[in-house]
Amino acid sequence: MVLRHSLTLGLLRGGFLRVPHCRRRLALRAGEDAAPEALPAASAYHTPVMGNECVDWLVTKRDGFYVDGTLGGGGHSSLILAKLGDGGRLVGVDRDAAAIEAAGDRLAADGRFSSVHANYDAGVRRAVEAAGRKADGVLLDLGVSSRQLDDAARGFSFRGDGPIDMRMDGRDGTTASDLVNGLDERDLAFLLRANADEPNAGRVARALVAARPLGSTTALADAVAAAVPRQKRSAPAAHAQAQKKAVARAFQALRVEVNDEFGALERLLLDLPSLVAEGGRVVVLTYHSLEDRRVKRIFRDGRLRGDAPRDDYGNKLAPFAPLHRKALPPPEGEVERNPRARSAKLRAAERTEIDME
Repeated sequence: MVLRHSLTLGLLRGGFLRVPHCRRRLALRAGEDAAPEALPAASAYHTPVMGNECVDWLVTKRDGFYVDGTLGGGGHSSLILAKLGDGGRLVGVDRDAAAIEAAGDRLAADGRFSSVHANYDAGVRRAVEAAGRKADGVLLDLGVSSRQLDDAARGFSFRGDGPIDMRMDGRDGTTASDLVNGLDERDLAFLLRANADEPNAGRVARALVAARPLGSTTALADAVAAAVPRQKRSAPAAHAQAQKKAVARAFQALRVEVNDEFGALERLLLDLPSLVAEGGRVVVLTYHSLEDRRVKRIFRDGRLRGDAPRDDYGNKLAPFAPLHRKALPPPEGEVERNPRARSAKLRAAERTEIDME
């Protein structure tokens, strides 16, 4: 079995484009006792992370053409549509048939909206080609939706017992069970390191092989937790937290591999200069450093490895200009109301006139 991971190494420094922006903040007046407001565009399917911030950075033309590359339950898309005029158009892309159905129920009545059932690495291009024009903005939210996490039958979470599946698209063949029960110890260790930066990858891989056959998410989580070494003089609570983080990393590593997440992300990032119009925006929400590094590199240098070329005056010749120096965290109060937003980082960039060779 061949792993599809392609590893991007290192971080380099780069420039950024300053633009004015006012971030929405939720604050209660001193002494005022009030219930927290609902997050924008939340639904039973999913609560969109940094919804207002994403749309504020993304939409610059009321009559523009936009692509939501990770449609989910349609939360971000509903906010984009609210900001577009009658001449605007939005295409939502998702590889999960359940997401396409949920978003369709929510947005199908809006004639400005249509959807594409595909992964974003192919779906965004399909949307652009069907429109006959480049996009004025592309949004990507790389997180797993609340519905996917809460459905034990999908196998994405260790909070409920279910099959070790983790496929975003049920039409795909390989499941996480195939990997965890079929890969040899060396390949499992590589997967854990490359896809989740697991510090005890070898030890966890040995434990997984020894525990085979693993038939449920609970059995998988228990095997990983048992492999975590106890640090000297560490309190029981600290060890339990270390086990929980190791289990989360193992589930991430398997999910990333099953769905070729890094491969799909790299393919789309490299394709974006040909899909986004000059002056158009790309906004990406990432949830761990391995995703964020890739996005940061493309926004800064237009490539996954190495620096962008420079002109005779030392200016970077890159297809995107970052709109802020550092990734933006969720606004005050959002994590309290939506804990799944706690690790989110937002990056935005604007398409320049530069085309990469």
